[in-house]
Amino acid sequence: MEFVYRNKNFAKFFGFIDKFKARTNPGVLLLFVAIVTMVIANSPLRDWYESLWKFDFFIGVENFNLLSHHGERFTLLQLVNDGIMAIFFFFVGLEIKREVLVGELSSFRQAILPIIAAVGGMIMPVVLFFVVGKAQHFSPEEMKGLAIPMATDIAFSLGVLGLLGKRVPASLRIFLLTLAIADDIGGILVIAVFYSEFTASSFLYLGFSLLLFAVLFVGNRLRVNNKLFYFINGLAIWYLFLQAGIHPTIAGVLVAFTVPARPYIDLKKFTDGLRQDLHVIESTIRNQKEESIVLTNTQVKYLTRIEAASDHVVSPLQRLEDSLHDLVNYIIMPLFAFANAGVVFDLSHISLFSGVSLSVLVGLVLGKTIGIFLFTWMAIKLRISRKPSGINWSNLVGLSMLGGIGFTVALFLAGLSYPLGSEILNNAKLGIITGSVISGILGFSLLNLTLKKSKD
Repeated sequence: MEFVYRNKNFAKFFGFIDKFKARTNPGVLLLFVAIVTMVIANSPLRDWYESLWKFDFFIGVENFNLLSHHGERFTLLQLVNDGIMAIFFFFVGLEIKREVLVGELSSFRQAILPIIAAVGGMIMPVVLFFVVGKAQHFSPEEMKGLAIPMATDIAFSLGVLGLLGKRVPASLRIFLLTLAIADDIGGILVIAVFYSEFTASSFLYLGFSLLLFAVLFVGNRLRVNNKLFYFINGLAIWYLFLQAGIHPTIAGVLVAFTVPARPYIDLKKFTDGLRQDLHVIESTIRNQKEESIVLTNTQVKYLTRIEAASDHVVSPLQRLEDSLHDLVNYIIMPLFAFANAGVVFDLSHISLFSGVSLSVLVGLVLGKTIGIFLFTWMAIKLRISRKPSGINWSNLVGLSMLGGIGFTVALFLAGLSYPLGSEILNNAKLGIITGSVISGILGFSLLNLTLKKSKD
């Protein structure tokens, strides 16, 4: 690592990466990738784009293939949606656990209002999708997409809110974050209940997965900090869930709940020990007659002890969440968008104002806005909770509109609802992308008008 930072080329590369992350909004990056993907899908590169996701994979020995389901190899698209996205849901699981333990979901008084808002934001889009679908005489296959508009994209919605800068009160951002996390919990439950297919052999695989969960639970109680321990067991559970017919991304969420949130070494104990060890090191420096580039055995011993102890001060949950943050926001989610946002604009078969496209669009733009705001208003008027300080009703309408940015999870649910490559899936994607963009623009515009101007 020292070589990396001393080498000018590596230093420039990592400097570029840091600047890119500092200047790039994850939500804007997702939108950019989606636009580029749609351009590619409607250009002469369309055949290349579609064939790219059909490559299959083999990782295993003889007849065992880790990347397979009932003997069929994973394509690249399945690897992204069922494999790599499990890391995304693992990250979401870590966020949920942290919020439940020490964040906005840890207090009933703080959490109840955004949770009620999230419930409204899940119910109303489903109701409107159903109503619009019934009016258009949807078939049972088309009705399978009921859950698509119930999702809110955390990164995208917070990214749009972040464009307003310091004008956004902390209470508004916390409300949206808590709402989106509660929304994710609802989405995870929907995936687990309605998008899982049980077979006769499912219970055998589930039994083995429960044994591995027991191993993880024991590791949690013993404060096992080794990332490899959770990775190996998590990978095995992911495979068992896949074979059991339970959507494998659910494994990512459940494994995240077993990761210890407490550090192995208490921070106060570490700092007390650190002072003592540094005192010993300083005394060895004073006793040296002249400066030496070679450390003494005592210095090496205590520096090694400090390094080993520092690895145990940060809990595995926080360390993993911090490690995965950039990977999820700047690689996994853009990769997922590139794999799933390829809407083909064939005017003879596609229409934004009819069919599934219209139902999804109405669900996101109107359903989310009405559901979040109405349930929030009722909870405040019925004195179930208080209106957050620094937020007025106009702000809440704008925030409700931002809840209509479904994108990542909505595309994910669309892929689970409709057959790959079908016209109905293409229409659903068009509704998701259009609805998310409209919700983002409307929410940003209203908040831009109603939030107080910054003194800066």
